[in-house]
Amino acid sequence: MDSIKCSSSFLHHTKLNTLFSNHTFPKSSSPNFKRLFRPISISAKARRSSEAESIAVVEKPLKSERFLVSDGLPSPFGATVRDDGVNFSVYSTNSVSATICLISLSDLRQNKVTEEIQLDPSRNRTGHVWHVFLRGDFKDMLYGYRFDGKFSPEEGHYYDSSNILLDPYAKAIISRDEFGVLGPDENCWPQMASMVPTRDEEFDWEGDMHLKLQQKDLVIYEMHVRGFTRHESSKIEFPGTYQGVAEKLDHLKELGINCIELMPCHEFNELEYYSYNTILGDHRVNFWGYSTIGFFSPMIRYASANSNNFAGRAINEFKILVKEAHKRGIEVIMDVVLNHTAEGNEKGPIFSFRGVDNSVYYMLAPKGEFYNYSGCGNTFNCNHPVVRQFIVDCLRYWVTEMHVDGFRFDLGSIMSRSSSLWDAANVYGADVEGDLLTTGTPINCPPVIDMISNDPILRGVKLIAEAWDAGGLYQVGMFPHWGIWSEWNGKFRDVVRQFIKGTDGFSGAFAECLCGSPNLYQGGRKPWNSINFICAHDGFTLADLVTYNNKNNLANGEENNDGENHNYSWNCGEEGDFASISVKRLRKRQMRNFFVSLMVSQGVPMIYMGDEYGHTKGGNNNTYCHDNYMNYFRWDKKEEAHSDFFRFCRLLIKFRDECESLGLNDFPTAKRLQWHGLAPEIPNWSETSRFVAFSLVDSVKREIYVAFNTSHLATLVSLPNRAGYRWEPFVDTSKPSPYDCITPDLPERETAMKQYRHFLDANMYPMLSYSSIILLLSPIEDT
Repeated sequence: MDSIKCSSSFLHHTKLNTLFSNHTFPKSSSPNFKRLFRPISISAKARRSSEAESIAVVEKPLKSERFLVSDGLPSPFGATVRDDGVNFSVYSTNSVSATICLISLSDLRQNKVTEEIQLDPSRNRTGHVWHVFLRGDFKDMLYGYRFDGKFSPEEGHYYDSSNILLDPYAKAIISRDEFGVLGPDENCWPQMASMVPTRDEEFDWEGDMHLKLQQKDLVIYEMHVRGFTRHESSKIEFPGTYQGVAEKLDHLKELGINCIELMPCHEFNELEYYSYNTILGDHRVNFWGYSTIGFFSPMIRYASANSNNFAGRAINEFKILVKEAHKRGIEVIMDVVLNHTAEGNEKGPIFSFRGVDNSVYYMLAPKGEFYNYSGCGNTFNCNHPVVRQFIVDCLRYWVTEMHVDGFRFDLGSIMSRSSSLWDAANVYGADVEGDLLTTGTPINCPPVIDMISNDPILRGVKLIAEAWDAGGLYQVGMFPHWGIWSEWNGKFRDVVRQFIKGTDGFSGAFAECLCGSPNLYQGGRKPWNSINFICAHDGFTLADLVTYNNKNNLANGEENNDGENHNYSWNCGEEGDFASISVKRLRKRQMRNFFVSLMVSQGVPMIYMGDEYGHTKGGNNNTYCHDNYMNYFRWDKKEEAHSDFFRFCRLLIKFRDECESLGLNDFPTAKRLQWHGLAPEIPNWSETSRFVAFSLVDSVKREIYVAFNTSHLATLVSLPNRAGYRWEPFVDTSKPSPYDCITPDLPERETAMKQYRHFLDANMYPMLSYSSIILLLSPIEDT
């Protein structure tokens, strides 16, 4: 869910034109929202909901027919197994009463509460924290809370005791059984409940530990758990699951990937946008998952078994995925959406944060309106003291309990905005920022980023910001970083796209990108703080980038109004898949050019799932709502490309790994790097230049020479003279496979080399239009 400022914009499907949230909760939802999200019914023994604004203090001892009840402790938050029972603790500032609801799995299916225990403020409340300790049989038991207090949206309060709310700290959330399947009575939002933890047998990590790979050595692969194996060509037992990904990790190992970035795996409701799609004849869903319900809970419906096997299955299968990835030397990064929740604006559902403490968890205007810097109806109040502690607790949990290696923060710039009722004295204890700031104002030293950056656990993991938001804040190169934060480098994407397709005026900017964007990151950071990418989940795939000038989003049901209009794409002369042979050849060449530019740049390369075989979405650049072939990895197509583009990508990644000079810890200097033009050491940085070349000293390969010709004209290049050595071709993107990458084991390699010999003997090389080359030094043998 990535929104980028101005020309760098890849707007999320939810359109944002105003600061405050004024759109209705997902327009595809029924106008009769109560049909979609009904409160659970209460048994005869349950407490009736209070209709008074305040609740009298309970003086009777707490009683339960099933559990032994005692006061409990205010920390830690959430449900925690302790001694011979479970401690429940939840923060709620403005509530006047609290009730814990215990729900068996069978009762949840029947929309009933098993037992309710109203808490006594004199015994079960410490400060703003409600708590209780229960002993008993918690097998297949779930829980939730009712809170009462003011229902006054203009004051920022949404207390309603008819709602059973999820614990913000819930480690697993249960609702529907199957992905994309409606609940009872075609309900898109059936009642949800939090899992009560038990002392089950601990997960066997088999000694697994964080790999702690150097970030400069990473090659990141952005992927979607369901999309990776859902297609029938995956031929696995449990497609579209954590287990399915674990089974297919060897593909990534073969490709050379050592880090996967998982699109959202926190619990979300894929039926949030549920509506019939007249274009494709299926239903629109929230496939990507950028609309979180619970930040501690893994997406339950990504497990190989439904909730009849209970939520612990999903937790364990996620752990198995991480463990299996680590066994193959692959780190796991999570895409976290800590900028908003699925509760939307004032017209959205109340299932957790809003009912627990709306004015704490969300950025609110003075009259209770929701600030909408996320473009999705609300904005998480990240720099509020309670919320930032929640964020740190959540990240710590995924690192310590689930063994993930880092995080990519969706719309990360929201974390740099001031919280509601911000003032420095309230946050720091001293007035260090000056005057009171308007809610949402960017601040230089955001407390939540400060806490994460200096946390003894989180400081040691990968931290990657999507350094922009939907409110127009764009911080690429300027995100508060404490020397450790990296960024999705959207400027790299835009510059490389324009240079490779032959746009004038980008040769100098392209050279900056090749060096790791020192114009953005030099001075406090390193090249590896730049996450370089050409394509990601939103926007065109690599194949579509060279096939379409215009987006084709009609299948989204929004009359082609969604998605980014400025893609810097080029169809190579003809629009769409049906094109002449010459155009298709040029498209393949351009795909290779893009991949070369990514692999020879300083910084951390990231590729998008399916680009290694040329996956197409038919020109749709905003496939957030499709649970179908558009978002499914095609294993059959991958096999078809195994000796073609997949081979090229695999060999380029391997080459990058072998070169000491292509993953530098610092920005290259003239001691190592030389720029060239059509003649050695005479680069052309003019506005009309479409040629960039450089040589790089490498302790393993001696020296490499890389050149890009993005002109429509062929050219003859003079190469740097190296006494006693001859340049030999390794990559030439103008050649058909397998001669686009000449390896020692290539059949008829010597015949192919002889075709270049007379040019190389003269220290020259012919380059076709729209092509790139990599040459290696080889000693001249005496004859």
